Amino acid sequence: MTIAPGGGVGPAGKRNWRQPRRGRNASKHGMKIVLLGMLGIVLLAGCQQSQQPSPDQIRQDTAKATHEAVQDAKAVGQGVVDGLKKSRTVNINSASPDDLKKLPGIDDARARRIIDNRPYDHADDLVKKGVVPQAEYGRISGQVVAK
Repeated sequence: MTIAPGGGVGPAGKRNWRQPRRGRNASKHGMKIVLLGMLGIVLLAGCQQSQQPSPDQIRQDTAKATHEAVQDAKAVGQGVVDGLKKSRTVNINSASPDDLKKLPGIDDARARRIIDNRPYDHADDLVKKGVVPQAEYGRISGQVVAK
């Protein structure tokens, strides 16, 4: 056996076939230092205590949350009102032209034709009398009645 130039021991003609012991121990020692440093950083980050909010901060947060809840409640209320308006039915025998024009697809001319062809026994008389086409009646059928 011969001593390789880098300090490793090996067969003749084979250079540095194995790391010298000093180098291997040094790299293990360096790895331990890096791992301990990372562990220390993690522990320090985990040990930081969060500060308790001040009473003023709590009041401000509560006021903000209350304001948002009020705005949400107003939006819900408006949605209910809009839904109720849409769910109301229109009596085609007594509705004004403006009431009829609130129905989808009904313009001034169509509202006038509905009024001119009164009275209706049933809402589908609009189609039977040729006042509105079947497709248009399909859009308004749930919103009209004949009383």
